[in-house]
Amino acid sequence: MNGPWHSYVYAVGRDGGDLDAVAAALTGFGGSPLRTVVGDGLTAVVSSVPADDFGTDGLTERMADLAELEALARVHHEVVEAAHARTTVLPMRLATVYLDDARVRAVLSERAPEFSELLSWLDGHAELGVKVYADPVRARAEAAPAAPTAGSGRAYLRQRRDQRRLRDDAYRAAGAVAGAVRDTVAPLTRGVVAHRPQQGELASGPGENVANEAYLVPRTRVREFHQALAGLTGSDAGVRVEITGPWAPYSFATRPAESGAA
Repeated sequence: MNGPWHSYVYAVGRDGGDLDAVAAALTGFGGSPLRTVVGDGLTAVVSSVPADDFGTDGLTERMADLAELEALARVHHEVVEAAHARTTVLPMRLATVYLDDARVRAVLSERAPEFSELLSWLDGHAELGVKVYADPVRARAEAAPAAPTAGSGRAYLRQRRDQRRLRDDAYRAAGAVAGAVRDTVAPLTRGVVAHRPQQGELASGPGENVANEAYLVPRTRVREFHQALAGLTGSDAGVRVEITGPWAPYSFATRPAESGAA
């Protein structure tokens, strides 16, 4: 292999054959073969990436290119999810790059106590995402049609007032649903991370994302989690609830302080 190359790390797990099997079955970014790097009882899933493209300047340029970023994220996610399907892993942040395998091995040794504790905490768990949307347009569509009125300034003002009321009601209802979600799933979860609500192209579907939270849930209780929230999805006019996952625990690769021990 011609160089120079850096080592791109997808996920870290315990030393063992599960991650070797993942490395043998998939390829990394750019079709580069995956391999494992072992240190202090831990294993990192790694591939080689061009140093010019993944050094400081090259990586900044790549992350600014939406098409390149999407391609990188797709491969990263594929590798992490394949690893998560076989064993407990810590997903690494997108574009976690080290100088070479020797540096990866050194990081595994340096952070072995932290990584090992996290892996024990995450054993048998997956991440589920819950997004709550306020959708005033839907609220207006579901509202009873107004009685016909003459085309007057007073009628226009009444219509505008009704639209503002429906909008405010939708946002209040969305906030109440978001609080109900947290209360409802609390007994089923080990940890929660509140992310910034998604906007623009990042948001999926209609409405405005007002709550975007990730929950760490025992794999054995994923179905129960969905069932617990079934009564909240679409129960209020102008509110939409979206549940995603189960995923590898991306949001819990560092232990959130508010989660506490369980």
